Amino acid sequence: MRELVRTAPVALPATLRTPLAMTGALATAVLVALGILHFHDSGLTGIDAAVLPSIDGVRPPWRYVALIFDFGGEPVGSTILVALIALAGFLAHRVRIAVLTVLGVLATVAVTTVLKPIVGRTIHGEFLSYPSGHTALATALALVIGLLVADRLHLGRTAAVTLLLGLAVVAGLAMGWAEVALGAHYPTDAIGGFCAALAVVPATAWVVDRVADRL
Repeated sequence: MRELVRTAPVALPATLRTPLAMTGALATAVLVALGILHFHDSGLTGIDAAVLPSIDGVRPPWRYVALIFDFGGEPVGSTILVALIALAGFLAHRVRIAVLTVLGVLATVAVTTVLKPIVGRTIHGEFLSYPSGHTALATALALVIGLLVADRLHLGRTAAVTLLLGLAVVAGLAMGWAEVALGAHYPTDAIGGFCAALAVVPATAWVVDRVADRL
């Protein structure tokens, strides 16, 4: 197994390191800025005040759609998704990406879990909400899928970055909408979760490659 991981194609190609590092730095800045802005906050301000009243409390049939997306971020749903994507990476002989699927999601969820009590933002008076773990998880999985697809299609840097960020935005918007529509998060919570994944997944991919190269 050690040899399989060591000789496997990299999880984060060299051509993507700089653009994703820049994206990750910007995402980290936004994540921190929003955390400071909403430190121990529980009210609707700024973007949230403008957006939340129009999409909070969505009714059927859209509520059912939101619940489907939400299930993907729950323990059972997320475990299934992670297992399927990791298996796809393994079957495609991209073992490092398979490893990244698991570690990237775990690291992203860990970051959002740690940040919630630090920021202390609440919704409905008692539930910690910033940043959205569901949105972070969906974005993280989208980034991993993007890395796998870009590698298999041998995409150039511009096409690969466009694919990665495009998938991340779609996944982040879908899950973020679902969480806000279900009243579980404020819109800026979803933005924070999205940014957390953009910051953590590329960094985790870099670590996976560094460790694998030293095996």
